[in-house]
Amino acid sequence: MPRSSKRTRSGAPTSGNDVLPGATSIDEHHHHKRSRNSSLRRHLKAEDTSFSVKKCLSWFKEYTSVSEPDVLGPEGMEKFCADLGVDPENVVMLVIAYKMGAKQMGFFTQEEWLKGLTELQCDNVHKLQNKLDYLRNLLNDPHIFKAIYRYSYDFARDKEQRSLDTEVAGALLGVLLPRWALRAALCEFIARERRYRVVNRDQWCNILEFSRTVDAHLASYDADGAWPVMLDEFVEWLRANDSSMPPAS
Repeated sequence: MPRSSKRTRSGAPTSGNDVLPGATSIDEHHHHKRSRNSSLRRHLKAEDTSFSVKKCLSWFKEYTSVSEPDVLGPEGMEKFCADLGVDPENVVMLVIAYKMGAKQMGFFTQEEWLKGLTELQCDNVHKLQNKLDYLRNLLNDPHIFKAIYRYSYDFARDKEQRSLDTEVAGALLGVLLPRWALRAALCEFIARERRYRVVNRDQWCNILEFSRTVDAHLASYDADGAWPVMLDEFVEWLRANDSSMPPAS
């Protein structure tokens, strides 16, 4: 006689491989739920890492006005910095401007914005916040730093002038070379000397080289070097006004 089949409480026969109908429904429900959640996570992750020109331009419009929709001006810049959580005078803002190729301090055109943020693959504030450390670290590369330093000259100067105002130059040096031991003394010198109302491009570029090659006590300064007259006069002034400086040899 064949073995009798097992029966459920309702009396319906089942085989050994059958699963209770109720359990099957629950398992399928959880399986589909996990699949949907996994699919949603993959979708959100893809959305987070992808770049959208449309989103980037929409973000730009948050900082522009109806009268000037294609230019982010000083008020928009203030809001942009606040959203980023960065002080407007923080050096990272200069790096962002450099990435955009911005031509005027305090302003980003729509074209500049899209150029820089496409390169950085940032279409919202959170993505750019996540790039801030990367942007700051670019300054550790001497070649990139030199490029940003030179870029800052045209970026910061009044476009009606060929040279950089000494006050603006001093402020820029504070942002770019905050730890240079002779920076404060040089800024004081050019502020005191009336004949130095502006800093020209050659002087600006040589200030960086001077900061890299001449030590704080001027021991490595070569009077016969090809420094601009302004820097030679700065050294003379420093030696005459700072007793800690060794006299000229």
